[in-house]
Amino acid sequence: MFFLAWALFMQDGLALTPGQAALGFVVASAGEMGGAWLAMHLVGRHGRRAPQSGALLAAFTLAGYAWLIEAQGSTLPWALAVAPMVAVGLGLGMVGAALADLTPAGSASASAVPTDASSSRHATTRSEKDLVNLTTGTPEQGRARARWAEERGARFLDAGIMAVPTMIGQPASGGYVFYSGDRALFEEHVATLAVPAATSYVGEDAGHAALHDVALLSATTGMFAGITHAFALMRPEKGFAPGEFAPLLSGWLGSMAGAIDGMAAQLESGDYTEGVVSNLAMMTAGDATLVDTARRQGVSTELLAPFTELMAPFTELMAARLAQGGHDDEGVAGLVGLRRRGD
Repeated sequence: MFFLAWALFMQDGLALTPGQAALGFVVASAGEMGGAWLAMHLVGRHGRRAPQSGALLAAFTLAGYAWLIEAQGSTLPWALAVAPMVAVGLGLGMVGAALADLTPAGSASASAVPTDASSSRHATTRSEKDLVNLTTGTPEQGRARARWAEERGARFLDAGIMAVPTMIGQPASGGYVFYSGDRALFEEHVATLAVPAATSYVGEDAGHAALHDVALLSATTGMFAGITHAFALMRPEKGFAPGEFAPLLSGWLGSMAGAIDGMAAQLESGDYTEGVVSNLAMMTAGDATLVDTARRQGVSTELLAPFTELMAPFTELMAARLAQGGHDDEGVAGLVGLRRRGD
């Protein structure tokens, strides 16, 4: 909008031709590129003074420009109308490039992480600083942010927020935040970190907060997929009341959540038959019923397909294990390895 208005002003207000107005923007762009180059060389030495200088340069140039326009109006020579755009572009370039280089890597507004020598050399020094990132990301982004901070002498914590907005600032809501990275930093500031929500430190690997976050959110995604599928199956039925069905669904899911601890014990022991009530062979045999019912109810099977397709080869696998003297009563924990590529 600014550039459109400025182009119209240069033509209608200063009586420049379209070509002359365009030349003004070319000159401004050249100045901006020069400002960006200059800022990248100054920010490492002078920090935030670099963009501040650029802002002042642009502001004073525009002020002088306004005075010239007020004094001469449409009689202002076109060369004089275009020339100040160099300084304006130079100032704006110093502001934009320097602020980008001063932004912590991996944040929502700057996801790129400086990794080469040139980027590191020009980035601001953060000696004896503490940096805590609350932006949701991936484990690798968390580790990259930690390296970025370490290179600048800063201690770093990455985080994964396990709360919806209404839980923040409500101690009894059950919301909490995963933290990983510098243990000393966490222990030193844990009281402050606990103000928005409860805290859970999950290790010095800076990627572990994001990994815990994504693992729990992935489980939640699967749960909501199942919930929407259940409601879709029931909804076409005459007399169906979602409010009456909801407690049945939530109660069933709550009772099934108890299987999580059992699965963890199986994964730790390596014995996938320990405490199994419904083995995978039985569950696989029932998959056809789930899929057939969905189709007859006019409900897509796309939410069921990935899991049922993963379980399908298990029947053949169990037969092979039985032939070798193994067991056919492994539980769902046996699927964890099948879900990992290469396992």
